[in-house]
Amino acid sequence: MASPSALPGPALAASRAALNAAIADQQVENGGESPTTPAIPEPNGGGSPEPGEIQEVDMQAQAEGIRTVFNDPTNFNVKHPLYSPWTLWFDSPSTKGRNLPQTPISAFPQTPLPQTPGANAAHGWMEDIKRVITFDSVEEFWGLYNNIVAPSMLPQKANYYLFKEGIIPAWEDEANKQGGKWSIQLPKDKNRGNVDKMWLYTMLAAIGETFDPYLTQTEEPSPQSLITGVIVSVRPQFYRLSIWTRLAPALSGNEDAAEVQLRERVEQIGKHFKVQVQLRERVEQIGKHFKVQVLMYPESQKLAGPLATEVEFMSHKDSEKKGKNAKKLTVN
Repeated sequence: MASPSALPGPALAASRAALNAAIADQQVENGGESPTTPAIPEPNGGGSPEPGEIQEVDMQAQAEGIRTVFNDPTNFNVKHPLYSPWTLWFDSPSTKGRNLPQTPISAFPQTPLPQTPGANAAHGWMEDIKRVITFDSVEEFWGLYNNIVAPSMLPQKANYYLFKEGIIPAWEDEANKQGGKWSIQLPKDKNRGNVDKMWLYTMLAAIGETFDPYLTQTEEPSPQSLITGVIVSVRPQFYRLSIWTRLAPALSGNEDAAEVQLRERVEQIGKHFKVQVQLRERVEQIGKHFKVQVLMYPESQKLAGPLATEVEFMSHKDSEKKGKNAKKLTVN
């Protein structure tokens, strides 16, 4: 029987702290009304650390009293580790070839790209993307978030990329090239007041590992999340939010288990199809969570319209195709 959660205690603590803080903000904005997103329970009953878990509270913190980033955004002295380290990247055509203004975050020295085949293949394009900073705790995330420009204030054609450390925001990266992306496009004039909250909630769901329920349902000792990164893009007339996945299911729509067995008559193909079905269900669940729990739309609400799209998934390989040859999944 699977344990209540396959995520380690620190990851659940990070997710709970980050998401509950956002939910508290939402309650204030809604006049004290309860939010629709459930709070994440305290791991291990909120008591002592689990076996092997290190509680990152230094001696000075114990002497002074624990101050989280939610109590003191500048002088916090306790950290909740994330399940994975994350790196924020930024690019804007309006700043190409120019020195970016120095901020508390962008003043940090730039770090080199990972030396992988994917990184080398994307090197020309990546020259224009600035690696801002890497963080591995809830507190460091909020320190970053409080010191960067909100998406609604970014110039046209600017992008934020939040990816797991070691993965570059390019489909050529080894972690991305077999995957795809969920995305939604929103008209700028109607969503300028919402995009900042949508982007914040998207980042929180990513770093808190709540997009992929497989992580808490599997009996695998060290499950790997499908999520590699999230992106917000600012364009002249719309915003686009994207969630990148490590794998993408087959989207031909022309095969079922019986047809596969009939055509190939080999057990291996049947096993492969079963894996594809499970992968598709897992990817679809990510899209549903994105639309309903993060963007706060009813699952059945139609979103497509002028400059707007449904919440859509497409593999990176299919995104190179045009017209009817490009296969998509939608949440509706």
